[in-house]
Amino acid sequence: MKTLSIRDVIGPIMIGPSSSHTAGALRIALMTRQMLNARPKTVEFRLYGSFSHTYQGHGTDKALVAGMLGLAPDDERIRDSFCLAHEQHLNFRFTPLPEVEVKHPNTVEIIVEDEQGSHLCVRGESIGGGAAVISALNGVEVHLTGEHHSIVTEQKDVQGVLAHITARLNAANLNIASVRLFRTKKGQTAYTIIEIDEDIPSCITEEILTNPNIRSVNIIHSDKASADIERRSEDKREIATWHGKTLPLFDEVDFADGNALLAYCEKEHIPISDAICIRERALLVRDGMRTDSTSEYLDRALEVMRASALEPIKHPRPSMGGLIGGEADKMNRLWESGIGLRSELITKAAMYAMAVLETNASMGRIVAASTAGSSGVIPGVLFALKDTHDFTHDQLHRALANAAAIGYLITRNATVAGAEGGCQAEVGSASAMAASAACQLLGGSPKQCFSAASIALSGLMGLVCDPIAGLVEAPCQKRNATGAVNALVSAQIALAGCSDLVDFDQTVEAMYRVGRALPFELRESALGGLAATPAACAFCESCHR
Repeated sequence: MKTLSIRDVIGPIMIGPSSSHTAGALRIALMTRQMLNARPKTVEFRLYGSFSHTYQGHGTDKALVAGMLGLAPDDERIRDSFCLAHEQHLNFRFTPLPEVEVKHPNTVEIIVEDEQGSHLCVRGESIGGGAAVISALNGVEVHLTGEHHSIVTEQKDVQGVLAHITARLNAANLNIASVRLFRTKKGQTAYTIIEIDEDIPSCITEEILTNPNIRSVNIIHSDKASADIERRSEDKREIATWHGKTLPLFDEVDFADGNALLAYCEKEHIPISDAICIRERALLVRDGMRTDSTSEYLDRALEVMRASALEPIKHPRPSMGGLIGGEADKMNRLWESGIGLRSELITKAAMYAMAVLETNASMGRIVAASTAGSSGVIPGVLFALKDTHDFTHDQLHRALANAAAIGYLITRNATVAGAEGGCQAEVGSASAMAASAACQLLGGSPKQCFSAASIALSGLMGLVCDPIAGLVEAPCQKRNATGAVNALVSAQIALAGCSDLVDFDQTVEAMYRVGRALPFELRESALGGLAATPAACAFCESCHR
């Protein structure tokens, strides 16, 4: 199981509209691109499961092409990737295969020929939150995540090859994080995937290729946020502290569930935000990374969130699919006119949440928290509270860390992916994260924060994921507004001392069970719910004429 960090929960910072269908898809293609020996010439994308139904509306097609061009997930040129591909003479086509059953709902097979005439077939799955896994290379089952810098070798399965590779890495002073060998039959083609703790110099490929049984060597540079963290050179004993106290070992603060985190908070008399930051610091110390990088990352995330919430109000623009655009500006003008509800907090929470979804749906830069499809909830709550209660940047910073803790626990024990658990896993999880953050901002205890999170999640239990026309636009935008308001109400209920009856951990477990029970049609397929209504189908027919 992958060890989750704050960056995995509050992130990635990416171009919308979907963390799983855009950022995750791009990462699959980007890893594929790095396994080529020359520029790609022709590529076919075979799309399965949810990908086959929603690839155009979710920007999966643009993202896959962008990845083959080597673009990063937050590169604003993603929306123009088709034009860039034509300029670089990359021929591409998409083949949807909805009738073929696959293990994961977000699966793509990439068949590519490079300019040297070499061929490569890669199968990848986007597993939620922008993360992705390469599961097959040329028909051989493998496991490549891109979470670490990695070396991928294709070789003949004979004695001595693996020893040769590790010896060359040792000579280059590269520390190995993991080594895995994959093959279908003894003596045939095999792949070795080695994860490395630091950046990998290109010269290592020639060293490894000195063995005649090794056919190719490719370096996969991780594009994950954690990969950008500079490794520290200080002695661990000198920096392993937290506010003057000795920092616990990571295993001691790797909270398995909400009860464990709450118990730690109550024992140490600290808020949830401090507890998750202690865990993050301990994780970075364990992995030899700079421990001050978390604060820098959260600051950047807040900056991107703020921009994504304000820009559509100032400069409205239509979404990719044309279903939304200008709604946040309408909400703002309604507020300024004095008509409607006079609650500034509720109005601004909904307005900012809707604005972020406009940024997301027009392929602007957002923070996927917990996902791109739910990226408006947390900014909506945080910046509405800042406007109405004059909270400081530091307080918002801590609140975002608090939200990360709740998101971490949900991701670890359930899912935040709509294709796996419906919209309850996306907007529901984001609402729980925002509710806890709001509760802490308003003076709530850790216990009250967990109550707020469970109340918020229970309020959206069973919410289906039914994007009209496969677009992350409707009903997604309005559900983000609902999720933001739900979070504020849940925080208020918790602050009043009202019992949630079912605790946070059990609520998360129930949400996960409900998500698994939802039929495929109600998990981001665009085949059920509102997406299957006559009005939605009429829109699809009109846009395909």
